[in-house]
Amino acid sequence: MADYENLKNKLAGCYVTIPTLFHDEDLSLDLESMKSHVRYLIGKGMNAENAVFLAGGAAGDFSTMTFDERVAVTKTVIEETQGRVPVAMGGQTTNTRELVKLIKTAADLGAAFVQVSPPYYFNHTEDDFYEFVLAGAEASQEIGIIIYNTFWTSANISDSLVEKLASIPNIVGLKWAVPRTDAMEFETVCAQYSKRFCIIDNNLLFNISFMMGAKTIEVHACNYWPELGIKMYQDLKNKNYEAVQNDLIEKIMPFYHLWVQIEQEYTSGDGYLDKLCMELIGLPSSRCRPPTRDIRQKYREQTRNMLLKSGVPGVLAS
Repeated sequence: MADYENLKNKLAGCYVTIPTLFHDEDLSLDLESMKSHVRYLIGKGMNAENAVFLAGGAAGDFSTMTFDERVAVTKTVIEETQGRVPVAMGGQTTNTRELVKLIKTAADLGAAFVQVSPPYYFNHTEDDFYEFVLAGAEASQEIGIIIYNTFWTSANISDSLVEKLASIPNIVGLKWAVPRTDAMEFETVCAQYSKRFCIIDNNLLFNISFMMGAKTIEVHACNYWPELGIKMYQDLKNKNYEAVQNDLIEKIMPFYHLWVQIEQEYTSGDGYLDKLCMELIGLPSSRCRPPTRDIRQKYREQTRNMLLKSGVPGVLAS
């Protein structure tokens, strides 16, 4: 069996969803460009001490890919990292049998983790999800399971379910986000379970969560500004909370404000703004697969201005 405590420690740092890149002419996988992006991130200082790469997550277009394409993407990221950064495979699915297959495949490929969310479309119960996760966890004792609370697409994971999931030993991570209410569900779970799980803050409450024991941040800017993610993680470790909050306000919030605007008035999905930001600093990029529409022409100049105002280095001239 794997050393689960060691796997928890490996999760600490920046949790970076690698965008899946496509050839624009036919939207087939562009694996060579993905390799180039992994090399870029590592060249900018991301390593096993400060990062984990997620292959085929939501910003990696998992929902538009076949099983074999998801495997190819994960294999590409693992091979290009060459062990320099731990890799998680996106394991979101509505099918327990497919989850088992994904986890077995991830273990065979050499992934350290698989990210699992509650099944969507049907309003499954918490016991449904517990058995779903248990089947996946039993598929491989060597891989760490990360539970991702995607409450916006499925049932929200309650505190009591987190407690129940804690009994499954190879669940090592909790990618945590919840609707904001006066009950302080986000803070409650961080405070109670940060020793049992590596908490990945997906609510942009980095100072609060790290004060209560979280170890990992999820921020899209890492794809086009990895140095910022590394700096914020180091500041959090050093309890330099004022610097972290300033970076959130001045450098991170503008990205999310633009993302919300695009979601409200044009298209929906994940990863499309990461990709445009990457393109605007000269990295390989692409559109997302439909039904997410291509934002690159409509929002190019607004995104460029956002990057310049935020201080992103290397923004190309218009």
